[in-house]
Amino acid sequence: MAPTTELDRVVADRLDRHDMRYTSGRRAIVAALRSIGGPVTLPDLLAFSGEITQSSAYRNLALMQDAGVVRRLVHGADHAHFELAEELTEHHHHLICETCGSVEDFTLDDELERLLDAAFAKVARAADATPSSHLIDVFVVCAECGATGD
Repeated sequence: MAPTTELDRVVADRLDRHDMRYTSGRRAIVAALRSIGGPVTLPDLLAFSGEITQSSAYRNLALMQDAGVVRRLVHGADHAHFELAEELTEHHHHLICETCGSVEDFTLDDELERLLDAAFAKVARAADATPSSHLIDVFVVCAECGATGD
């Protein structure tokens, strides 16, 4: 099946560079991650899309992670969260609930991102290194957990 959107074309290209095909199972995972629009656990991904089978989801997520299509987030919660790689969406950071493990995307304004990039570049130069990217994880107690007192 030929790629139908720009995202599909980029994903198909990335997979092709790793000698992988953009199968219907992988297409269903990408479509579900795009629709959900943020980090999701595998059980929630399976519940969201009836097209994805658990038996192939683990394998396809791992393969797509290796190809730079999917990003796996592990923050000590019961389940890892998965999202489309940042290069396929937009630069963002994460709010992570220390109690329930939920993960939510957030973005910062351009001026603050520039200030952070400059600060991280300075730290990298002091270590004789070159920065390539940054990710900020902010650990919180989400409103739901705070309301229940868990």
